[in-house]
Amino acid sequence: MWNILTCWFKILVPIFLSFVFIVLVIVSVGKTLGMRQKYVEALLRVFEYGREKIEKVERSHNYSSSEEEEDVFPTIPLQNGYSTTVITREGVKLFPEAPVEEEVNQSLETFHDQRKDFHLTHAMDFVKAGVEAIIEDEVTKRFSAEELPSWNLLTRTNKNYHYISLKVTILWGIGFFLRYFVFLPFRVTLLWLGVGWLIVSNAAIGCLQDGPLKRWAYWHASLMSFRILARALSAVITYHNRENQAKGGGICVANHTSPIDVVMLASDNCYALVGQRQGGFLGLLQRGLARATSHIWFERCEMKDRVIVTQRLKQHVEDPEKLPILIFPEGTCINNTSVMMFKKGSFEVGGTIYPVAIKYDPRFGDAFWDSSKQGYFHYLLMMMTSWAIVCDVWYLKPMTRKEGETAVKFASRVKSEIACKGGLVDLMWDGQLKRMNVKAEWKARQQEEYSRLIKLD
Repeated sequence: MWNILTCWFKILVPIFLSFVFIVLVIVSVGKTLGMRQKYVEALLRVFEYGREKIEKVERSHNYSSSEEEEDVFPTIPLQNGYSTTVITREGVKLFPEAPVEEEVNQSLETFHDQRKDFHLTHAMDFVKAGVEAIIEDEVTKRFSAEELPSWNLLTRTNKNYHYISLKVTILWGIGFFLRYFVFLPFRVTLLWLGVGWLIVSNAAIGCLQDGPLKRWAYWHASLMSFRILARALSAVITYHNRENQAKGGGICVANHTSPIDVVMLASDNCYALVGQRQGGFLGLLQRGLARATSHIWFERCEMKDRVIVTQRLKQHVEDPEKLPILIFPEGTCINNTSVMMFKKGSFEVGGTIYPVAIKYDPRFGDAFWDSSKQGYFHYLLMMMTSWAIVCDVWYLKPMTRKEGETAVKFASRVKSEIACKGGLVDLMWDGQLKRMNVKAEWKARQQEEYSRLIKLD
């Protein structure tokens, strides 16, 4: 038995190392053989086969149980595009927008006729919105994994379907073996090679004097490092409108789903990163990157540090020779379904804003990082045991702040463009509600707005 294992080891290890070497060579020259695209297409066919088998078994089960029951409770097909929401909101606007100047006089004339006295019905919109929030809070669900309309043969997305049919069970077993015993060792090897190359190359580049040679060396070393890391996730990235890529002295802003957003973007362009100072594995990467070029890391809890960050941002964008800054203005990870409030800080600095929309395909792997429940290594393990990370990246046209436009309105305008392009829900809520309660002044503001509706002169 031992001799057989030794023989297999001698055969498989050279093949494994040869494959790793081939991937590294292809990555270093920025080329692709198209194997990942073929792999994704094959996965879609497998998912479709699994969906058809599951629906067939469920239909036969319902039919054998009771034909009448099947008419009353029809089976819901597991198809893409099927809505997973519990309720349908009609979009009641609790506080109507202020009327334009031409309509003010007309509104004042009819105001007293409409609101002579307070009635209980005046509060029904609030009651309805409150009940809807209790049934399905549109904010809280943005901080949990996105629900899939169909099963992707991953146990963590459904723990029952692989028992529904013998063929589906065999299919799931084959997939489990491939993901954990074939893909995972290969991906882990690429991960450590990518991290090692990033640290070593940045340390070497940091010894060079500032100038064109250092910038050229960092550009190529950075692209190679992040492309290796993208291969470690079996990432299939489709870039759209590359002519709108961020340029030196600008600020690139994007919606935030996961720390691997940086890998997705930095595999196609070089950026100076801005973010919260981290410990552990992420801290190791931050220190490695900071050796070769200027990145801005800050402590979220220190207000004095925020002032320093703003000053450094202004100095950075004033120098067109420096790399464009990459910022995620939401300040936290959202689950790939929506875009939440952008912080105004990066929109007060000035310069050109280069918006980017990132949208992941959840059928192959859920890229969302719930930092309150998962450590970073646990998250990486989930990513590297998924089928693949498939995403689209849209480079939007550069945007600048209009005359008289506040930073808040500018941030909201950029956020709306990103949400529209990425097919995401545009929400006004602050993503920090993931960690804190609603501020008292927000509640007071809503109360003031409502009192204006019922107040009589």
